[in-house]
Amino acid sequence: MSLLSEFKSFAMRGNVIDMAVGIIIGAAFNKVVSSLVADIFMPPLGMLIGGVDFVDLAVVLREAEGGQAAVTLGYGLFIKNVIDFLIVALAVFIAVKVINSMRRKEADVPPPPNPPSKQEVLLTDIRDLLKAQQRD
Repeated sequence: MSLLSEFKSFAMRGNVIDMAVGIIIGAAFNKVVSSLVADIFMPPLGMLIGGVDFVDLAVVLREAEGGQAAVTLGYGLFIKNVIDFLIVALAVFIAVKVINSMRRKEADVPPPPNPPSKQEVLLTDIRDLLKAQQRD
């Protein structure tokens, strides 16, 4: 098997394609959540704590000197990223919960009973005839 045909059989498996679709949707979802946090949640939160933009919150470890930039710990950006993470985690939790409840509903429905095969019907008839002969 050539390398190209082996790669083709790998790439065309259903679970690889499903994973690729999930990654693409996840990347798009990440953009939406990042915008939600940056554009919707953070401005009012910053206004509540005194008009501070969270991205600008940082502790300066060393001031800028000459041609060297300042060394800072950007804890405001960290807070923003933690909020991003919490929103994504909550959304994934809710999605998994909904999917699991839908699966439980499907699992609760019993499958329809299969009708007995011709052999089972014949064996049942034979059993009934034998029982009837034993009583006589």
